[in-house]
Parts: sequence; C-alpha cells; structure tokens
Amino acid sequence: MRENPLVLHVLGARPNFVKAAPVVRALGELGMRQGIVHTGQHYDALMSDVFFADLGLPEPVANLGVGSGTHARQTAALLVGMEEVVLAQDPDLVVVYGDVNSTLAAILVCAKLGVRTAHVEAGLRSFDRGMPEEVNRIVTDSLSDLLFATSPDALSHLAAEGVPASKVHLVGNPMIDSLFAALPSLDPTPVVERLGVPGRYAVATLHRPANVDTPEAARELVSAVLEVARQIPIVVPIHPRGRTRLAEAGLVDGPSVRVVDPLGYVDFLSLVRGAALVVTDSGGVQEETTVLGVPCLTVRPNTERPITITHGTNRLVTPALLPAAAGKALADGAATPSGELPPLWDGAAGPRIARVISAWLKGDNLSPAAQGTRSE
Repeated sequence: MRENPLVLHVLGARPNFVKAAPVVRALGELGMRQGIVHTGQHYDALMSDVFFADLGLPEPVANLGVGSGTHARQTAALLVGMEEVVLAQDPDLVVVYGDVNSTLAAILVCAKLGVRTAHVEAGLRSFDRGMPEEVNRIVTDSLSDLLFATSPDALSHLAAEGVPASKVHLVGNPMIDSLFAALPSLDPTPVVERLGVPGRYAVATLHRPANVDTPEAARELVSAVLEVARQIPIVVPIHPRGRTRLAEAGLVDGPSVRVVDPLGYVDFLSLVRGAALVVTDSGGVQEETTVLGVPCLTVRPNTERPITITHGTNRLVTPALLPAAAGKALADGAATPSGELPPLWDGAAGPRIARVISAWLKGDNLSPAAQGTRSE
C-alpha cells in the first residue's frame, strides 16, 4: 500500500452527495488524500451542483456528465467513463453510496480492474427485484470489500446472503450526520414565503418508475395527490424524472397544489421541517422525516428502510389508500412522540466510517469501537 493512499468517492445523485459529505469531511480530518467523481447522473444544477455548495463538498476531479437515458444506456456510459477515471486516478479505494446506477457501474469497473471498494449504506433490501435499485444493491454488496451498514436489519440481510462478517461494519447513517449538521440552518419561513405557501402545508416528492413511468400509474397517483390537496395545500418539488408524465396526468400548479422546481438541500429540508405531512416514494426522505418528526406516507408496496416503519414515523400506502391515510396522519400530528431515534443515528457515522477506512488501508486491526458490531 502506498504511503499516502488515495480514496475516490463516486457520486451520481442527490442522496449520494448527502451521504458522502460527512465521510469526506471525516477522512479529510484524518489527513486522507481524496477525490470526488461526479458521474452526472443527476445533471440538473438544482439536483447536483447546489448540493456541492450546501454540503461543503470539494470540486470533483472528474464529471462524467452521463445524463439520463434507459438503464442500459446510462449504465453503459457510466461503465466507459468510470473505467477511464479509475485508470487515470489509480485509487487505493473507491467508495460508493446507496443504490443508483452510478454505484453499480463503479463497483463493476473496480471489480474488473482489481481496485478495492467500499459501499456505504450496505445491506438494505426491499426484496422486490422489480426495483432497479434492488438489483444494484445486491450486486454492489456482493462485490464490495468493505460494507458499511446503517441499521441492524441490514446486518441480517448480509449474513443471510453469505457476506463474511469481517467485511461488515455497523456505523449508523451518514445521511443523518448531514441533517444534524444542517439543523441550525433549517428555517421554513423564508422558503415558504418565497414559494408562496400557506401556513399549514404538506410536501410531496414522487419519481419512482412504478409510480410515474406509465400513464395509468401516473394518473392514479396524481388523482390521490389531488385528493390530499383537498385536505391540505401541498407543495411538490418536481423531480426531472417523471415531470412530463405527472403534468400530463394533471399535476399542475394551482391554488391547492404548488408545483415547484427541485430545491437545494437546505431549502428542501427547511420546507420538510415546517410541513404537517410528507408524501414520498424516496428512500432518504423516509429517514429525514424520521429525524425531523414529520409524519411520512410512502407510496410504495415495500421499503428497504423498515426501521422507519417500526419506529412509527413512516407508513406504506397505495395511491388508493393515500387520501385516508393522509387524513389520519394530519389528525394524529407529530410522528416522534418518544423523541428517540434508531440506533447510531447520532451524527457520528462519518467519523466511524473514516476510522474504519483509515485503519483498513493501513492494515491495522480494527477496534470494536471503530468497526461497530455484526450482532443485533
């Protein structure tokens, strides 16, 4: 191993930036040489560039600019671009985050080139292989050299798949690190005033293929959202993915539905913090609402983050059940009566990950405090 090893972080979409920031910061405090590869999977400035500024991430050493496309075309472009970057940068470790196509492509390239890898947010499973993200999770975990789990259930999934215990470290959730760091800046008032949102409101984020990729699914979802809007005004920061389809289905700006462009990290979480309810099909938003104590309804048949369900802050619903569930959630109010959070959601996941990476690259034995535990 080189005396001054290089760690590359591969980031492609909004959640990746949020998860990576605490890790990058903590490795920097340990004096680690690092670089960021921005794949450009989220290419809209409001979905990527603004997150670098909001989260204090350094400028990337490479931007692949792959943009959108079918899964095959996008992944193919990512494979070609990542191979060129990895060969040029010659990293000692490549760290990938979450479950997007950029994560899958980076893992495949590194596996072929013999470059060691680490996966942050390993072991999450929805057990629905109809979700492209589920395929990405399984392949990524099977090829990674280091696996960082955010919750105890992830440990069980990896063990059941035969992943050696020596590879796995329970470290907590770096997305929550970023949220804790941003909390003092999360003020709903200026965002609400700028968007022209009334005093009590809901927020919706919707982009999953199962919800927006067919006219039938989009119409069913939009009909349900409009029913919710009869109970409470709803703000919809519209993801570039599915924008046209949702608009065609009737999701347009109006008196009770405020359709807006994507928001930066601080602005979006400020908006969520002030909301009475969040409706989503995103994974990370389920976790962020858990910390913020905002009731969350997830329009999906399953979730890879069941800890948000058992914690009592999140509920899975179908579009047909969404209006009634929204009414109940609005009547019940705040979602975290106990004030407790899931294990290791304490704002220190980034430093835990950094300590493991540093020790692992040096070949040191990891202490129990640094590596977490494999047991539940």
